Amino acid sequence: MSNPSTSKQVLGQFITALSSKQPTPGGGAAAAVGAAIGAAAAEMAAAYTQRKKDKESGAADKANELMASTDLEKYLNAADEDAIAYADLQRTWKDSDMLPEEKEKIEARALAVPVNLMEDCHQNIMNIQKFLPHCNPNITSDAKVGIHQLAGAARAAYQTAMVNSPSEDEKARLKQLLKDIRKIEDEVLDL
Repeated sequence: MSNPSTSKQVLGQFITALSSKQPTPGGGAAAAVGAAIGAAAAEMAAAYTQRKKDKESGAADKANELMASTDLEKYLNAADEDAIAYADLQRTWKDSDMLPEEKEKIEARALAVPVNLMEDCHQNIMNIQKFLPHCNPNITSDAKVGIHQLAGAARAAYQTAMVNSPSEDEKARLKQLLKDIRKIEDEVLDL
């Protein structure tokens, strides 16, 4: 059974599909949708930082920078990319005639999808952190929700990346991204 594109599903339909016994959507799609939700929460905080005094102080400019740097559709498309990469990966397990070069290319793509998601989450978190001091104080909690949701998505994407056997150097780089994210989360939580 084929599901419609994640970016076109109603959230309830996506959750039902995610909870069913089928290969996709899976953890990679869940991470991507979680990232989209987190980025949207932070973007909402930026949208509320458009008052007259925000424009006069320059805070609205910082909010506009955050909104311009956020691509919600990219996160939703990552969910679809994950499903395609996984379907191709399944083919490598079944197709004994597949050329080694094709198999390597498919395996590299299966790794690249969650790695790209982690990198996007990391960058978006850095952008939100930069925006936070300028955020409308009545809605900073939503910007922080964005950080936490994106952090969870990055950790989930990390788990998906690990299944795809990255090199030791890549593992170390990805772990550093998570450490950067955790540091920001700890600052936001005042831990």
